[in-house]
Amino acid sequence: MIYNCDLVIDRHHSDSSKWQRYGDALPMWVADMDFRSAEPIIEALRRRVEHGVFGYPTESEEFRQLIIERMDSLYGWKVSLEEIVFIAGVVPGFNMAAQSFTVPGDGILIQTPVYYPMLAAVENASCRSDAMELTRDADGSYTIDLDRFERTITPRTKVFLLCSPHNPVGRVFRRNELERMAEICLRHKVIICSDEIHCDLLFDGHLHIPIATLSAELAQQTITLMAPSKTYNIAGLPCAYAIVPNKELRDRFVAAKKGLVSWVGSMGYAAAIAAYRHAQPWLDAVLCYLQANRDYTYEYVQRQLAGVHMGLPEGTYLAWFDCRELRLRESPHEFFLREARVAMNDGAAFGKGGEGFVRFNFACPRSQVTEALQRIDAALQRV
Repeated sequence: MIYNCDLVIDRHHSDSSKWQRYGDALPMWVADMDFRSAEPIIEALRRRVEHGVFGYPTESEEFRQLIIERMDSLYGWKVSLEEIVFIAGVVPGFNMAAQSFTVPGDGILIQTPVYYPMLAAVENASCRSDAMELTRDADGSYTIDLDRFERTITPRTKVFLLCSPHNPVGRVFRRNELERMAEICLRHKVIICSDEIHCDLLFDGHLHIPIATLSAELAQQTITLMAPSKTYNIAGLPCAYAIVPNKELRDRFVAAKKGLVSWVGSMGYAAAIAAYRHAQPWLDAVLCYLQANRDYTYEYVQRQLAGVHMGLPEGTYLAWFDCRELRLRESPHEFFLREARVAMNDGAAFGKGGEGFVRFNFACPRSQVTEALQRIDAALQRV
């Protein structure tokens, strides 16, 4: 089947948060694709709807088995049935981890600028933010100062919330980086909760390595969070999972669900099963299109947007625009929303190191990317 990513689908009058929050502004913010989902997913949902009965679902053993097969095929990771915990989303997952393995006043290690719900998870757990800032290099890429990483850990640091691949900076961490962070966490007895929701959204030359696969010892100290939602554009059908090899940690993690975290619905399971079983051709086509959009955005910024800088994302579908050189009197988010009618995420929301940046979502038809960049360009010409 040929998938047409250039097709513009009108979402203005749907229930889309992305298209409603900022009114008539062009929405280039939340990590939500504007592409039609894969036909096998749509067909699976259609069959489930036609059944006509939507009672309480049991946990899907079919999906559990697909996860096991997928982890083995992609990473050579041998996961057992009991190690998989279904949850309604990755954000509830890292909040559960933050609250399961800390007490108020403990520290949680994060790497900023980082996906802002992680910042909120630290507050939700009444913990202290042990934040270390990633290092931005001259070419716009980011590296980890591992000495700073270790210095940030204190005796009160109990959990490391890792974002891998990293949102918003687009890094796909290499084995040596993961190994060094893992060694430090093992030595300091810090539990790793790794948000790997973007693990399938990789560009040429980059390979995702689940940090838990580095060693059996590390796996016993790691909670890995994954979901098909970002990969297959089914975020409106919550279905995620944690892989927790250590039974003691798993029991504590599961206990945090009780009465607070919803089960996965039958439609979420139907979409997830169809995605993992039948939607790889769709994903292959989308990844090619996303890489072309990434390159187009990067070249446009380099050529046209004086004072704006962008590193080349290695994964995700999110560009990270450095607007500090513009010396605007307000945040670039506010400026471009008002002057260009383009809605992007405010970099300051991602923590230290995000001030003066905006996050730009290029997972949409090329015509929309072009219009957004042209609006930004025109706004800058008027400054």
